[in-house]
Amino acid sequence: METISFAGEGLHPELLPASKELADCAGTALAEDGKRILSYGTGAGYTPLRELVAEQHGVHPFRVLVTNGWLQGLALVADRLARSASVAVEYPTYDEALRLLFGVSASMLYIDWSEEGLGVEAFEATMRVSGRPSFAYLMPTFQNPTGMTMSEDDRWALGKMFTRTGTPMLEDDTYGLLRFEGEPNRTLFELSEKTCMYSTSYSLTIAPGLRVGVFILPDDLAGELATKANSIYISPALLSQATVFEFIRRGSFAPHLEQLTAKLKERRDTLTAALSKHLPEAGYIPPEGGIFLFLRLPVGTNAKAVLERADGVTARAAEPGLGLPHTLRLNFAEPALDEIEAGVERLAAAFHEPAPETSGDW
Repeated sequence: METISFAGEGLHPELLPASKELADCAGTALAEDGKRILSYGTGAGYTPLRELVAEQHGVHPFRVLVTNGWLQGLALVADRLARSASVAVEYPTYDEALRLLFGVSASMLYIDWSEEGLGVEAFEATMRVSGRPSFAYLMPTFQNPTGMTMSEDDRWALGKMFTRTGTPMLEDDTYGLLRFEGEPNRTLFELSEKTCMYSTSYSLTIAPGLRVGVFILPDDLAGELATKANSIYISPALLSQATVFEFIRRGSFAPHLEQLTAKLKERRDTLTAALSKHLPEAGYIPPEGGIFLFLRLPVGTNAKAVLERADGVTARAAEPGLGLPHTLRLNFAEPALDEIEAGVERLAAAFHEPAPETSGDW
């Protein structure tokens, strides 16, 4: 039996742009700017892409750092701001970001996030005891793992709290453009009048294999991290960055994004219909975008044990940062469309299967 995976971080290959078009973008970039692309470059990234991002967001290009993948950018920020310090993060949050932060000996101050909203007041009480964190890492739109979106009221409350305490904010907007229904909220970057740090990635909106992340930082930090990037990996992956630039410049990005979000909605709808049919005991909030649905099995259920019993299906459950023991994160963008219901059926069969009895013997 072939395994159906809801466990990954990326997209099914059929959701990616046509490889011929990306190859043509790379060829055009090399033909027009090959001498620069095939040479060592500044750690800040490919200049035309930086200028394009700066124009889109209304900032000076010097503030834009283009990195070899989003996690590489977070690693640079964390090494500079979080080493042996405390960091404010949502709970639950992106586990790879957590691992990276723990890797620089940071300690976490958790902001509880549930369907009722953010625990801002409780977190303020925590800060009065623990002190101001070195910075706050926040993913307010189509969050990983919950798929939830922070209300504008909560965004205002967070922004006011961190501004009042002098805590820099880093917004992770990796999934923000993947909205397929509903009205968007303003980003923290917009609400802060472009003063907070902002980041995103082209891994989901174009292709993960290109490894292109984007950070908008204060001038002094952007320059410092560009120098640090050069010392770590000598040169950015300029061909990937130039390919992304050409894909956007020639007008291919907007229609691709429109097609992608329509296909993501179809997958989300297929998943929720299958859950209603095969696993009605579970609860969830249908996400309005992104790639994740956060499934709540009945309280007391061991989600990890359910996955261990499941035959031919994978998901993410009960790992550090990924929520309570009865929750599962399902990536509805990873399986093929015609695999989604079958995957839910297998998961439901494991849930309805009686858990094995345990002996009292040691």
